[in-house]
Amino acid sequence: MNGFKFMPKCIKKAIRYIYQDAPYDDLIEIRALVNSAIEKRLKEDKK
Repeated sequence: MNGFKFMPKCIKKAIRYIYQDAPYDDLIEIRALVNSAIEKRLKEDKK
């Protein structure tokens, strides 16, 4: 993850939360939210 140090602070905090504190249920919810946001953005960029 070479570009990690160039990511916004909120992304760094989210990754830290995922690694350290997130319970299983939150991980499932975070995965769904991130995947849907990425898919939506990729579809918009394709057009």
